[in-house]
Amino acid sequence: MVQAVRIYKAGGPEVMQLEEVEVGAPGPGMVTVANRAIGLNFIDTYHRSGLYPLALPTGIGLEGAGDVQAVGEGVSLKVGDRVAYCSAGLGAYAQAINLPASRLVKIPEGIDYEQAAASLLKGQTTEYLIQRTYPLRSGETCLFHAAAGGVGLLFGQWAASIGVTAIGTVGSEEKAVQARAHGYAHVINYNTEDVVQRVLEITAGQKVPVVYDGVGKDTFEMSLDCLRPRGLMVSFGNASGAPDPLNLQVLANKGVVVHHASHDGYVHPHHRRAAAILERSVHTCIEWRGAYRNQPTLCAGGCAAGASRP
Repeated sequence: MVQAVRIYKAGGPEVMQLEEVEVGAPGPGMVTVANRAIGLNFIDTYHRSGLYPLALPTGIGLEGAGDVQAVGEGVSLKVGDRVAYCSAGLGAYAQAINLPASRLVKIPEGIDYEQAAASLLKGQTTEYLIQRTYPLRSGETCLFHAAAGGVGLLFGQWAASIGVTAIGTVGSEEKAVQARAHGYAHVINYNTEDVVQRVLEITAGQKVPVVYDGVGKDTFEMSLDCLRPRGLMVSFGNASGAPDPLNLQVLANKGVVVHHASHDGYVHPHHRRAAAILERSVHTCIEWRGAYRNQPTLCAGGCAAGASRP
């Protein structure tokens, strides 16, 4: 028996229950992972609150790192291998969990469990935003909301490393200092400054070709107004709540495009090349060593109780 967090209804943190559960022997293609660190992500609160509905009851949490404890038939991983995951299924808030071997990645030397669990989902998100959703090129300018958040801090470093001028928005001067230290060429405090006007000033009236918006309701309209004609608005999160329903005529009038980017959309477990896509994404993050600088310390030691405070 192991400890795991379960939810039986949607709601606040109080709906999470720490329980003793049985982790059976892994079946074909599966492995048992003993978690050593558990990543906490904002999407966990979407799952818990019901913003992203789940079939209940369920475990919670998408990301972790630990040791292979047992292997099923047809698995090349070995007991004792250090592995990490962020797109293998729900239930990471647990001391151990059975997962598909094809959705696990080995942790390279020089990266510890805490770094892997804190960086993998955010790193993969940054990878697809920069390289696939809108392939940023040196010399381009972009706008990123919540620049001092987990994805934002990685994004700023990565964008700067390839010669992109990243404009970041934050909600306080303390966060502005943090964003500047992580690669943002310009930082706008949306509580004291007019974001659209500042973007116009920074870009000499040209606006930007792409906006990355993980905030949602509070920033959606201003994001559209920061785009140049045929610009791309990338919505990839709803930290302030889901945006209001969108009238397509608004897009027609502004001449812009909206795309909702999700992790499963880029690293989907049922895609025919899922394993290859996952490996490519992860190795891109690992090769770019900046993805492992200045990372937040999350739940260490595989303690389910600690992970129950997202």
